[in-house]
Amino acid sequence: MGQMLFDCSEPELIGLARKGDGAAFAELIRPHYAAAFRMAYGMLHDSQEAEDAVQDAAFTAWKKLGNLHAESPMRPWFLAIIANRCRHVSKTRSRSVASTEMPEAQAPATDIAAGLDLRRALGRLGHDEKLILVLRYYLDMPYEEIASTLGVTPKAARPELSEPCTDCARSCRCGRH
Repeated sequence: MGQMLFDCSEPELIGLARKGDGAAFAELIRPHYAAAFRMAYGMLHDSQEAEDAVQDAAFTAWKKLGNLHAESPMRPWFLAIIANRCRHVSKTRSRSVASTEMPEAQAPATDIAAGLDLRRALGRLGHDEKLILVLRYYLDMPYEEIASTLGVTPKAARPELSEPCTDCARSCRCGRH
């Protein structure tokens, strides 16, 4: 445990963390934290809930580190835990419409209608559809990593992305007068 952690590879850090080294686990999570927060925020649209979801997911990842396959990368596995935590938060919270609306004083002067259309369209999507869009467009993930995070093949990830994009675009067009 006295090793210099920044010289360790991801598999070495995983091995150390599995033996109870909290610093090694923190080093594993550190490079993925910003993407995890962006993903949680994209799913929940609330910075405090996103922060809580990432912290809860990190604790879950620490407890379940033994479930990570030996040669699997940390990022997709951790982001899948984040996605599950966001699903749980979305199901259990009672959220008012007012809390999701940006006050007019804070809203940018341009594209208010388009922004509201997009927010409504995203709100109509199910968790899985929203997750796919967040992974691709908020986190700029390649299809291979999306597939790994979702537990599907890369070939299956492409059509899964197409449907929510079409639905979202259709909702935005239909919402305009």
